[in-house]
Amino acid sequence: MKSYSESYRAAGVDVTAGYRAVELMKSHVARTGIPGVVSGIGGFGGLFRPDLSGMGEPVLVSGTDGVGTKLKLAFLMDRHDTIGVDCVAMCVNDIVCCGARPLFFLDYLAVGKNRPETVEKIVSGVADGCVQAGCALIGGETAEMPGFYPADEYDLAGFSVGIVDRGKIPDGSLVRPGDALIGLESSGLHSNGFSLVRKVFNVSERNVNMYLAELGHTLGEELLTPTRIYVRPVLALMEQVKVKAVSHITGGGFYENIPRMLPAGTTARIEKALLPRMPVFSLLQRQGNIPEHDMYNTFNMGIGMCIAVSAEEADRAVSALKASGEKARVIGSVAAGGEGVELC
Repeated sequence: MKSYSESYRAAGVDVTAGYRAVELMKSHVARTGIPGVVSGIGGFGGLFRPDLSGMGEPVLVSGTDGVGTKLKLAFLMDRHDTIGVDCVAMCVNDIVCCGARPLFFLDYLAVGKNRPETVEKIVSGVADGCVQAGCALIGGETAEMPGFYPADEYDLAGFSVGIVDRGKIPDGSLVRPGDALIGLESSGLHSNGFSLVRKVFNVSERNVNMYLAELGHTLGEELLTPTRIYVRPVLALMEQVKVKAVSHITGGGFYENIPRMLPAGTTARIEKALLPRMPVFSLLQRQGNIPEHDMYNTFNMGIGMCIAVSAEEADRAVSALKASGEKARVIGSVAAGGEGVELC
């Protein structure tokens, strides 16, 4: 007898829709397969056998996050195929700061009503993110929760596990005054500060489709642009240059994230003139009348990741990152004394 419950369906949970969603997502999960995957989806746990050859002291590194209120844009625009990239990015970009190569990813999707075709679109984005990061999607959970979420809304979160040889972790202990700080350009807002973004732009069904000449496309297209995934270029850089520390610029912006990679008694001096000029940040600041400090304490301001290397290796590091397809530049340096971030 097949699994089916008319009583549960009457309460708002359709288990057969869940089975249909799993069938639709299988092809997307298959795209993420890498050596080490032992199990397919559908079991009680995702199985992965890591390759430890060549590692003196393997260390597992984990990261977890969600997408936050950026999801509100996906609901408004009824576009669900990119939001999964954000979910993966927020996790794998964190663990690569430790020098870790992401191995696998699991997602958690809670929906008000299970619409298999929508679930498939969401998971297709998760798979896209995993492919970009070079990790496998080995499992997840889709929970139908009527009465907890509105029928047309959902929440998406996930986590990733990676691996690094302990002696290769760029923990910031080697950072010294005079070291160069290299910025990797972001794709825009990424997935942070959207409660403020939605307030400033008064986001609604009416204005998300409004074309803004300053942006070169609609407001909605700008706001839904997926978070850039930096895993492959950063790992490639670590094979060529001694990377001393890495910071993922997420919620809290420059002031919260960059100091996390610096040793005590040092300051990051960031030259504002060297940062990319992205119209969305200027528009936000002007329209919201947001103080400069709050902009740099909330948004990435065009820099998604900051990397510390010796000044002597800065040019080679920038060239290596550009060869990997990144828009990279020196944005400042490490200075002795003080703490935190100094904009100049």
